[in-house]
Amino acid sequence: MKIKLLIASNEADYAEHLSDSIARHHADVITVSVCLSQDRMREMLEAQKFDAALLEASFAEGVDLSRITLPILLAEEGRALPVTSAKLKWVKKFQRISAMVSDVLELYAKVSGSGWDSDREKAWVTAVWSPAGGVGKTTVALAYATKKHSEGKEVLYLDLEPFSSVPAYFDEMGKSISAVFEMLDNDEGNIKILIRGLRRQDNGGVSYFCHPDNFDDMNVLSADNISALIEACAGVTEELVIDMSCVCDDRTRQVFKLADRILLVIDPANVSHFKLSQFTSQHEVFDSIKDKATIVANKDAAVRESLTEEITFLPLVHTTDPTAVYRTLSSYIIGA
Repeated sequence: MKIKLLIASNEADYAEHLSDSIARHHADVITVSVCLSQDRMREMLEAQKFDAALLEASFAEGVDLSRITLPILLAEEGRALPVTSAKLKWVKKFQRISAMVSDVLELYAKVSGSGWDSDREKAWVTAVWSPAGGVGKTTVALAYATKKHSEGKEVLYLDLEPFSSVPAYFDEMGKSISAVFEMLDNDEGNIKILIRGLRRQDNGGVSYFCHPDNFDDMNVLSADNISALIEACAGVTEELVIDMSCVCDDRTRQVFKLADRILLVIDPANVSHFKLSQFTSQHEVFDSIKDKATIVANKDAAVRESLTEEITFLPLVHTTDPTAVYRTLSSYIIGA
């Protein structure tokens, strides 16, 4: 199911450029129609309904917009919108098209029903965790995500750490994931559409979210919130890779329950081996996940005992560029 978007503008070059870009980069979620005159717009609205429309202000005057679920005005800087259109939503006419699409999807998410795209198959969910910090969880998670994308999968990386590492790895030009968190407890709107609008994509093809507005936005999420977030993210991609904090609380247990595969990361330091040994020998959670767990020995770590049937060994990469590290390690990910 796709959102039917109408672009109504008397500027043919602008409308063509906008529609071509949306069709090229967002065809998975949007179908675009264009009209260049108010008369043509009336004809199109008589023939069909639209989920959303991007309208020049003059096109909204004297036209019945009831067959458009979400009419949005194209606003130009320094030019006031007509008083008669004051109740309509608007977006900046001249901005990055990816940002405009994000605005449209965010607005439409708030007015659309929850059944949108409900028939899509759930993604394969991989969780990356360790009881010790500093072992390279984020690097492993991104290496795995990059590996899956190289195999032709649509991949979404979800960072659930309380302090996000996203700015160190990705371009942060985009809206915060905090907007998604705000919708988790809201029965209205469609969180999947919002996720599609807010996710970004790096040059390697992995999709991600910009970091939360503040620490508490992530910290206050309940286990039920985390479950709803994962379910929504798993509904808009083929592979969902979750980067987790080092604690083993109710939220972590919920992620473990929903994951199809769990990567347990260690490095050469004794502390990571000791903590993982305590987790596997003393914690009842491990018994419930060991059949879907894989040990990832990062930075040339040795495995002192076989805790799972699968083990992946990753070398130490000598570079200070975090992006280069995970992209290099992606070729070493096996058994994925």
